[in-house]
Amino acid sequence: MIEILVLFVVGIGVGTFGTLIGIGGGLIMIPLFTFALTPSIFHSAPEIVGTSLFGVFLNALSGTYAYVKQHRVYFKAAIPFAIATLPGAILGSLVSDYFTGPTFSLSYGIFILIISAIMYWNSSNKKAIATNFDETLFIARKKLGIILSMFVGFISSIFGIGGGIIHVPVMIYALAFPPHMATATSHFVLAVSSFMGVTSHIFLNHIVWIPALAVGFGAVIGAQIGARLSKKTKPRSIILLLCISLFLLGIRMIVESNLLF
Repeated sequence: MIEILVLFVVGIGVGTFGTLIGIGGGLIMIPLFTFALTPSIFHSAPEIVGTSLFGVFLNALSGTYAYVKQHRVYFKAAIPFAIATLPGAILGSLVSDYFTGPTFSLSYGIFILIISAIMYWNSSNKKAIATNFDETLFIARKKLGIILSMFVGFISSIFGIGGGIIHVPVMIYALAFPPHMATATSHFVLAVSSFMGVTSHIFLNHIVWIPALAVGFGAVIGAQIGARLSKKTKPRSIILLLCISLFLLGIRMIVESNLLF
């Protein structure tokens, strides 16, 4: 019972940060499940991925609802990007069966290090504080966003994370989205792609339901908090703290894989 309560509280925190920055909460849930709940609850990497992705889905669904009410989702991008993620989401759920044990830890650790570098670069760029939206630039580069969305769906499903960590920087720096519009639109895309990934993982029996529901319902509450905070908060300081955390977690997972050292 205490473990369920802890997961619920973690879900609130994950949902708050994930929605505030538009990246989903899998980057935090995957290490938590790997180090704290294995092998007492999870017996394989696909179970960790599927369970995390379920929490990501509930987080994204709740955050999207809040952002739609705030009129911050740009549907001309959100709908085609979301559709483009679907094939990759299905493929990722199938490939995740091959990422087990040390291989999974090494792959995810390296991925986290790359993500932390991207987020740090994102926080330092002047475009991160832009407020005007150049729709003509988006129209000219729309195909780029669609192509990258296909990759986002795959990454989201194979690692059990949100694809916003790729989508948000792309929208801000390549498609000229203001950060708040980028995070909201990314959340809509994440809700669609993670739903498809979760559906595939359910059929493959990759979801452990008790921790999934505990974290997931916490994330629903946290997403509402994050959406409200996003109106008032400058994300740079939060991103920097998250970068440090992700960097340390990435190093730890690589070391514990025992494949490079």
